[in-house]
Amino acid sequence: MGLINVLIADDQTLMREGLKTIIDLEDDMNVTGLAKNGKEVLDQIPCLLPHVILMDIQMPIMNGIECLKVVKRIYPHINVLMLTTFEDDDYIIESLVGGANGFLLKDLNYDQLIYSIRQSVDGQMLIPNSIAVKLAKQLSKYNELTEVDLQIEKLKKEGLHFSERERQIASLLAQGLTNKKIAEKLYITEGTVKNYISEIYSKIGIRDRMQASTYLRELGIND
Repeated sequence: MGLINVLIADDQTLMREGLKTIIDLEDDMNVTGLAKNGKEVLDQIPCLLPHVILMDIQMPIMNGIECLKVVKRIYPHINVLMLTTFEDDDYIIESLVGGANGFLLKDLNYDQLIYSIRQSVDGQMLIPNSIAVKLAKQLSKYNELTEVDLQIEKLKKEGLHFSERERQIASLLAQGLTNKKIAEKLYITEGTVKNYISEIYSKIGIRDRMQASTYLRELGIND
């Protein structure tokens, strides 16, 4: 590729102009446009035909994520790098789902900025280590939710319905915990645990604790 055309979108004038000054120092790069919001980005793309868009996440009128989704739907070949701060971590997964090609922290240095733009054009996904750590934590939370959803789905297939508390106790029962240990773990009384277990026995049609534990493990209710 010859000249890399870059469009910068940020509602802060200082950030826009600062990035432009740095990028324009490179012989193989050219800032073809500046935008204050997502709407201006969409208005400029047909004329400027950028290879890379540096997109701030939080902007007025149309934010970066909304704009990203439109850009990727109409111009999937354009690389979009999201400009972010540590406070924007709630938007990381939403940006990835929207098709972002990577993230740039707003406090990155000159060399990192230029390197990142070139890597993006070469097809590399750019995720700084600090963002990768946050992403891993968020994915872990999603994975936990997925495990619960799978358990509920298995119960439905068996014609069973457990309340959230019943599911928690069934899981601990399947792991072999005693009533006392279950009570301590969930901060409830042993009597309450016994009542819930009796209800669980009734629903699965098994009265033997060992058999019930085995059956619940087979359903995957022990994670």
